[in-house]
Amino acid sequence: MAVIDLNADLGETIAGVPTADDEVLFAVVSSASVACGGHAGDAVSMRASVERATRFGVAVGAHPSYADPENFGRVALRVPTDELERSIGSQLDALLAAGADLRYVKPHGALYHAVRADPAQAGALARAVAERAERIGRALPLLGLPGAVSDAAAAHGLPFLAEAFLDRAYRPDGALVARGEPGAVLHDPAEVAARAVRLAQEGTVIAVDGGVLETGAVSLCLHGDSPAALAMARAVRAALDAAGVSVRAPW
Repeated sequence: MAVIDLNADLGETIAGVPTADDEVLFAVVSSASVACGGHAGDAVSMRASVERATRFGVAVGAHPSYADPENFGRVALRVPTDELERSIGSQLDALLAAGADLRYVKPHGALYHAVRADPAQAGALARAVAERAERIGRALPLLGLPGAVSDAAAAHGLPFLAEAFLDRAYRPDGALVARGEPGAVLHDPAEVAARAVRLAQEGTVIAVDGGVLETGAVSLCLHGDSPAALAMARAVRAALDAAGVSVRAPW
């Protein structure tokens, strides 16, 4: 039987207003990457996410970002590595203080892509995570796309796990198509659900040029703030269940 994790970026409140229906999405996923104050989220939303995770049996991951709520963390910033490390660390600490049984860390938005390409920023992330892992006495895997971040994880004794995106288009080199480009975000629940089953069973995704990419993904991501998020999440979970895929967290 194929096994796959299904994660969503949740707890992404802005000025106290949710960007997604977290109550519904927590019931569908097996892991939740919880915003911890960098691009979205606050102490109230973090506590609410921890409560939902406990109630629905969902693993909690931290979703740190550049400290840039004005741009929802989706603009690349030039931040000194020591400052970035402190910022990420404080975000992780905030989620831990909210009572999270933290199981993994997945950077958000522009930081997600920066740590794939930039060894310095990847190192800042890995150092911040490794310090918290030592403090809580448990391995904290990094989740993302392989690159500088997977190298940094290995250098700091952190597990690295690859994920794939269900609602984002892929370039032939395995990177995601930039959000500003046409076709970067998928909206058809049936198409996204079919992609989920293929990824779970075969580990592959079709790039924009028609080529087949091997992902090595153990976790599949849905963006909770997209307009079709609920319909896609329900379609994905139903398709995985119908295909006999076991949806559970690997952490």
